Amino acid sequence: MTRANCLWLYWCISLVSAAFAIVATTETAVAQTWPTKPLVLVVPYSAGGSQDAVARLISPGLAAALGQQVVVENVGGAGGTLGVTRVAKAPPDGYQFLLGNVGTHAQSQSLYDRPPYDAIADFVPVALLVDQSMLLAVRKDLPAKDLQEFIAYARANGSKMQYGSAGIGSPTHLACALLNAAIGVEGSTHVPYRGGGPAMQDLMAGRIDYFCFNTASIKPQIDAGTVKALAILSGARVSSLPDVPTAQEQGLTDFEVANWMAFFLPKNTPASIATRLNEATMAALAAPSLQEKLRVLGAEPVAADRMPLDRLPAFLASEISKWRTIIKKAGIRLE
Repeated sequence: MTRANCLWLYWCISLVSAAFAIVATTETAVAQTWPTKPLVLVVPYSAGGSQDAVARLISPGLAAALGQQVVVENVGGAGGTLGVTRVAKAPPDGYQFLLGNVGTHAQSQSLYDRPPYDAIADFVPVALLVDQSMLLAVRKDLPAKDLQEFIAYARANGSKMQYGSAGIGSPTHLACALLNAAIGVEGSTHVPYRGGGPAMQDLMAGRIDYFCFNTASIKPQIDAGTVKALAILSGARVSSLPDVPTAQEQGLTDFEVANWMAFFLPKNTPASIATRLNEATMAALAAPSLQEKLRVLGAEPVAADRMPLDRLPAFLASEISKWRTIIKKAGIRLE
């Protein structure tokens, strides 16, 4: 190699090294200064639902850990895709992030021939927060006191029955659709709402017959007797509703539906910001008072070893694969 070539190679290596040094310095600077203004936590459903409740419970702890206000903003519609798409297209500066769930970031990827966003490529996964059981709730005057009586009634009256959801393709829609398929109920009408809150109001009023909802949101109505809980749809009973048996306990073997929630940032957000938000999330969820409030709502904080920044990507990929199999088998598709 000639001396000129050696000098040229040395110059190139120096430039690359300098570039990496600048990036590293910039990342450090961002981590040290962010955030300098309030953050917006987007909930892709209307106010009053379980997602909204969890966001509003955790936001004060996040604000304390980050030193800036965290404003919860509800952007409902289209089964959560409107709010999710908004965050996907937001500037990657860390000031807008999303509380996603199994519906927005796992189920959605198999519901559409052309999903409106890529749950992996369009986001930076930050932290898994809670696991949340779902349950089958019915109007208080429905003549069924357990799952087996509900199955018999639904099979006899399916064409006259209506079930609600937080929107087409939402976890609440898929849970009931899968339940219908599992128990052999055909002809019941799906009534989508702009969020879980409005659907719950109509269930309480008797305008719909049943609803597969998160325990976090519907527990107060169960306690008040304005709706009836017939079965926990996840694999184990929940501490907040210990007297409600699971569907598996009531003879529906191999059936399980649960929800999870996690924070996501727009793609290309600096790693230092994602790390800082992850650390703030872990700090907030470590508070025993917050954990107790979440459990009262039926949302179980995940174990600390599931929260590190590098854990969520693999979990997300596995959830997308799992739900792809389930959705394909059930034949559920959205336009």
